[in-house]
Amino acid sequence: MLQNLDLECGSWSKDQNDKDMKIICDIGHPAHVHLFKNALWELERRGHEYLVTTRDKDVALQLLRAYDMPYISFGRHYNTISRKIYGMFKFESMLFTVAKRLKPDIFISHGSIYAAHVSTLLRKPHISMEDTENSYDQIRLYKPFTKAILTSNCFYKYLGERQFRYDGYHELAYLHPHYYKPNRSILDILGVKKEDKYVIIRFVSWRATHDVTHKGISRENKIRAAREFSKFAEVFISSEGDLPDALKEYQIRIPPERMHDALYFATLLYGESATMASECAVFGTPAIFLDDVGRGYTDEEERRYGLVYNFTESLSDQEKSIEKGLALLKQPDLKRKWSEKQKQLLRDKIDVTAFLVWFLETYPESSKIMKEDPDYQLRFK
Repeated sequence: MLQNLDLECGSWSKDQNDKDMKIICDIGHPAHVHLFKNALWELERRGHEYLVTTRDKDVALQLLRAYDMPYISFGRHYNTISRKIYGMFKFESMLFTVAKRLKPDIFISHGSIYAAHVSTLLRKPHISMEDTENSYDQIRLYKPFTKAILTSNCFYKYLGERQFRYDGYHELAYLHPHYYKPNRSILDILGVKKEDKYVIIRFVSWRATHDVTHKGISRENKIRAAREFSKFAEVFISSEGDLPDALKEYQIRIPPERMHDALYFATLLYGESATMASECAVFGTPAIFLDDVGRGYTDEEERRYGLVYNFTESLSDQEKSIEKGLALLKQPDLKRKWSEKQKQLLRDKIDVTAFLVWFLETYPESSKIMKEDPDYQLRFK
């Protein structure tokens, strides 16, 4: 596929047909690896070629290696605002160099400023997926340079005439039953039995550009949540940052590509990750999500399906969220009840990967079709 290029990727094949696409997919977060992997693999099966460009953030490189996806890493991710500005120029320069050499036909990303700007310089389309309404600065920087922005119907911001809505969630692109099959061997890795209850707690670093005003769960309530939940279930903590000494005994130690299996069989998710909360909704695992701004999709997953409980980061809501978690852990047949709700969600939503493959493979005709007939996407249920 991709061979003999510097760094960690290859070059496009020389015998490519005129109808085949060369795709650059820019990844900014480990979750984006999951978001695009099935679409990229399907496009590859159809004769197209792809390359992932990325930064070294959290477990992104580990996931790309685990899935044997061709990629180039442009170095470590920057956290401070000043370094992010420096990184924008640095990473765009590196992406431009790679793209100019490989001559892609299309760029795809989850709101990548770098891909949007470089695609414009090379006069190629950039297609973005978006699900984070409070990414104001990022959206403002990539939207003018992006040909199409794909969002869920429940995304509550209007992004203009280039926005195309579909009835689904990002998490369905990789956790839909068409693509994901749970592997029960994760229970052995975790050291729990089939009948045991366990809780996964997720803490984030709050270093994303759209997180600058957030503080998250207090140190005291992090410790309280873990200790209270441990009275009724095993507790495993996944954290982007370092854990306090009092919580290190709970730290989860599994391969990053096995996290979805851990979420699937969990009794409860509690924490600060909207993505993980939505992943659990797709699985039928009860989820508690704390964030001052919230997300359109977690709001819908609570309002429409009762699969997620949304709380703010206020101290009073932190206390309420812990009480809600304890109440859920005490409920009999909790997973069975959530399974019924999950089945309704799957009946309502489309196969997001199938929709994305169609949109990319037939672009720009696909954008015209969606403008004239937004319900065309329902063919991908």
